[in-house]
Amino acid sequence: MYDKPLSDHARKYEEFAASQIIVKRRLTKSSGQIGTSSMTNVSLAQASEIVDRAIAHGREQGYRPLTVAVLDSGGHLVAFKREDQSSLLRYEIATGKAWGALGMGTASRNLAGVADQRPAFMNAIISASGGRLVPVPGGVLIRDSDGSLVGAVGVSGDASDQDEACAVAGIESAGLTADTG
Repeated sequence: MYDKPLSDHARKYEEFAASQIIVKRRLTKSSGQIGTSSMTNVSLAQASEIVDRAIAHGREQGYRPLTVAVLDSGGHLVAFKREDQSSLLRYEIATGKAWGALGMGTASRNLAGVADQRPAFMNAIISASGGRLVPVPGGVLIRDSDGSLVGAVGVSGDASDQDEACAVAGIESAGLTADTG
C-alpha cells in the first residue's frame, strides 16, 4: 500500500504504537474498580529550570530567539517563556511539539519520521488532535529516575534539531531524563 519502506524512526513508532494496544490498567483488589498506577508530574521548580536552561543553552549556542513550553504528563502547561523577538506562532508550535509527544507517547522527532512515511496517517492524527500536534523535532518526553513519564518539553525558534538540543539541555539540567525517541 505504501511506496516507501519505513524509516527507522517510523518503524520504532510502529512498534511503540502496537505495544499500546495492550491497555496498561490493573484491577484493584480492594474495590474491584479499574485503576491506573499513580502518575507523577514534573514540578513547577523542575519545569522552571528546564525552561531557563533551554533558553540559556540557545543563547550560548547563538540560536535565534526561543519559545519553550513544559507540560505535565496530563498535557497541562506548567511553565512557559518566550524570548524577546520570538515570532508570533512560536507558542503554538512549542506547545504542539510537547503535546504531540505526550499524545503519541514518543518524541516529536519520531512523529516527523511517521509524517514522512505515512502522511495520510499523520494528517488524520493532526486532525483528530484539533491541529494541536506538531510533528517535527523539538518535542521531548521527560522521564524521572525510575523511567516514568512526568511530562514533555517543546522548543521552537531555531532549526528543529537545535530546538531539540535546547530541550535536552533543559531536561538534563533539572536532573531528569530526556527521551528523544
